[in-house]
Amino acid sequence: MRFTKMHGLGNDYLYFYGDLKNPEEWSRKLSDRHFGIGSDGIITIGSSDSADFKMRIFNADGSEAMMCGNGIRCVGKYVYDKGYTDKKRLKIETLSGEKILSLQTRGGKVTEVTVSMGKCVVESPVTLDTAYGEVKVTPVSMGNPHAVTFVENAEDAPLTTVGKALERHPYFKNGVNAEFVQVVDRNTLRMRVWERGSGITMACGTGACASVAAAIQAGFCDTESDVTVCLDGGKLKIKVLADHTVLMTGPAASICECEVEEA
Repeated sequence: MRFTKMHGLGNDYLYFYGDLKNPEEWSRKLSDRHFGIGSDGIITIGSSDSADFKMRIFNADGSEAMMCGNGIRCVGKYVYDKGYTDKKRLKIETLSGEKILSLQTRGGKVTEVTVSMGKCVVESPVTLDTAYGEVKVTPVSMGNPHAVTFVENAEDAPLTTVGKALERHPYFKNGVNAEFVQVVDRNTLRMRVWERGSGITMACGTGACASVAAAIQAGFCDTESDVTVCLDGGKLKIKVLADHTVLMTGPAASICECEVEEA
């Protein structure tokens, strides 16, 4: 079996084209950074009845995710760079709906991708009890669930304590991605994340979108404006339109090709 290891701002996955048997098991096995290849999970790419391609996302713990903003950019690079399509505008089927990709290329290779992520749904802030005290979060849906917490300094964000506690908090029936966000200025946010099913990751595309949406609701940022979200792995450009559609622009990169023997 052949996998391609790719990353979007350090959010790394193993990409497989075709029908992968037992993807949950393979993701748990191969994602291990000591006994496997090492990744945040596996993303499979296949045919779709309604879109150009279909993607499925499996976290490092084997659970299936609905959407991954960094992962979908790499899907666009994968199918274009490997010759599965020559289109620079693609429709990708995901568990959170169809997403539109616009590919930017240089030298025949994709370097950057803009994704229309669909519409955000921002709820009113709530205060939740955790083992580490009360935490005020803003629930946001980007097709997958997020809990955004504004902090004074993202570098000190309690990812492994509060973040981990929020992931399985009873308020969120299916778990949640926990983002800790520092407002730098009206066009810049610093964000760190504890991802549902994967733990700390270098970047989360849907989390960056959710963070900007929550910041707009709180009055920290503006609609129809480019907001740079600084993640551990790099920067994403996010714009929330007046109709709540979110546009995300960022890089996608290939790391290596991997060959795995079937057990």
